[in-house]
Amino acid sequence: MEELKRELNAEQLKAVQKTEGALLIIAGAGSGKTRVITYRIAWMLEQGIPQSQILALTFTNKAAKEMSERIKKQTGKKLQNLTISTFHAFGVRILRNDIASLGWRDNFSIYDETDKTQLIKETGRELGFSADALDAYKIGTLFSNIKTGRYTWQSANDMYRPLYEEYQKGLKLYNAVDFDDLIVLPIKLFKEYPEVLKRYRQRYKYIMVDEFQDTSFQQYSLMHLIADRNIAVVGDDDQSIYSWRGANYENIRMFEKDFPHVEEIRLEQNYRSTETILAAANGVISHNTNRKDKELWSGNGSGKPIEMYMPENEAAEADFIVESIQGLRSGERRNYGDFGVLMRANTQSRALEEAFLASGIPYTMSGGTSFFQRKEIKDIISYLRVCTNHYDDINLLRIINTPRRGIGRKTIEKLNAAAGTGGSLWEAIEHLIAQNTEQKTGTAEEKKPTLFGEETSREKKEKDRGIGALEEFYDFIVNQRSVLLSGGGSLSKKVRTFVENLDYWSYLVSEYPKNEKAARYKFLNIEYLINSIETWENNPDNADRSLYSWLNRITLLSRDDAEEESLLGKVNLMTIHASKGLEFPVVFIAGCENGLIPHARSLEDGEGGIEEERRLFYVAITRAQDKLFISACKKRRKLQSVVECEPSPFLDEIPRNLIEYHEPPAELSDEQADAFFSNIKRGFGARHSTDGTAQ
Repeated sequence: MEELKRELNAEQLKAVQKTEGALLIIAGAGSGKTRVITYRIAWMLEQGIPQSQILALTFTNKAAKEMSERIKKQTGKKLQNLTISTFHAFGVRILRNDIASLGWRDNFSIYDETDKTQLIKETGRELGFSADALDAYKIGTLFSNIKTGRYTWQSANDMYRPLYEEYQKGLKLYNAVDFDDLIVLPIKLFKEYPEVLKRYRQRYKYIMVDEFQDTSFQQYSLMHLIADRNIAVVGDDDQSIYSWRGANYENIRMFEKDFPHVEEIRLEQNYRSTETILAAANGVISHNTNRKDKELWSGNGSGKPIEMYMPENEAAEADFIVESIQGLRSGERRNYGDFGVLMRANTQSRALEEAFLASGIPYTMSGGTSFFQRKEIKDIISYLRVCTNHYDDINLLRIINTPRRGIGRKTIEKLNAAAGTGGSLWEAIEHLIAQNTEQKTGTAEEKKPTLFGEETSREKKEKDRGIGALEEFYDFIVNQRSVLLSGGGSLSKKVRTFVENLDYWSYLVSEYPKNEKAARYKFLNIEYLINSIETWENNPDNADRSLYSWLNRITLLSRDDAEEESLLGKVNLMTIHASKGLEFPVVFIAGCENGLIPHARSLEDGEGGIEEERRLFYVAITRAQDKLFISACKKRRKLQSVVECEPSPFLDEIPRNLIEYHEPPAELSDEQADAFFSNIKRGFGARHSTDGTAQ
């Protein structure tokens, strides 16, 4: 008991010790929610409640594992009969035991998206749907929405109802369930077989639900069916940001209605952020009407003002973030891992990644694919690398049949064999083409063995097609190399012409025959890449504007020194959605412009959409511990044009007295420069001390 009083504040302690009846814990950002949950379960075990009677539900395997490990460490017990699970994993457990009642065998399969798409296509073809009407991705999304109750059948989608019914029959025929069934079928089971529900109610007497604001209507229904009396839910309606995947923050109000004697405890003391950051967050979220009133407060001191910057464009914004990170690293001796750079949309990452790469700042990308890791970008860069260096086997293999040109697996196997351990694939291609030319002109010795060995007539035709495709590929690379590496002219224009000659657009259309929008989005990424080359070569400080120089510049940072990397970490670049649950000493929120946040799409959802976008901005602000920077561009490149931008209306909701507008840094004085380099030397000395250990 004394330990609890030391570790918990008054409200947290109250939440831990309230184990009987219904409990709603409103846990504000950074208020120690996970600590309360783990201490609460440990307290129940200490009070003699059997671990088999406790069920804790959360949303990710990572969260479930962390919770389980913390409780085991706290109690010193193995806790093999304690159930801490995600909703879907718990659904699997129910179905493994009782799905036979619904007509499946207990060794059912769980279909992933690929399996689901294949079944939709097969079923659609059997029903006579045309290829144009079979957009499997859109149909799969519709079926998910229908199954989980988010949509109903209407005239606009009713044509797919027979397909849905046959898809459901197909799942049962193949003894399979899809991901939505892991919640939907247990609900069906409990409603149709009360004796099964009674068994689960008798076992699980104490239920806890984490991140309650993220539960869907179906997940709430599953929980409500099992919960008899003793149930505690933990959440924050101000952090409900997943409506697009079915989350329903109204579940908090439903909970209060379904459990009328519920006790509510609010955790408002924030252990993460400064008073200034919390005042900004409170100022913003107070403009939402559908929320529970709460006022986060902190004992961490007022801290520094929020720094606001209005750069000219996204390139200047990225430069500002880079310069700020470098300045704080040297001035406050911070590690790269102390910085979080948050963005509303993945499309914002290109300029930021470019600036990090150019400045040698290591970073990691979360919540989306890194711009330079997107397939279409890797394809184009691989082509450019092979044009500059024919002997780059890794990149050559990536592009040899992209776009498809008839170079099959057998041809590549023969090339690999011919290259052996010492040669390159390019040399093998040259050898094969030369050998084939000799045979055609009659200069080769009779019956001279070829790379393909003895051949049947069919194999000869296949070989001829393969060699023809190799010759086409070889000629294309040689010709493009001469253009790309020629002196004079704009590199970006050369690369744009190269992409046109490659006809990559036609390749994308063939890859996405039913979704031209996806093809256009990917081609737009290539346009961004070309624009970045144009920006780079127009920089007056850039003396070498060759393709070699540009490729060297974008090469991802190598892992120079494992020790140094572990000490310094990497800057965390991520979407705001991906940042939920995380915290960083220094946070940058980039692109706070109207149309990005709130996102233009949110306007279609009316006030509800705007309120969710405001909650998203609130989540972004409350990730910061010590220092918060916010930037909004005056202009931003969109497609091939530059558009004027307006600051996000959410910025006006931050109290003025909390904001300090950033001015571009003045040149360092001699004294400041000396101090700057002294800090660098001290940092270097700490990492490489004379005894070989880090200080």
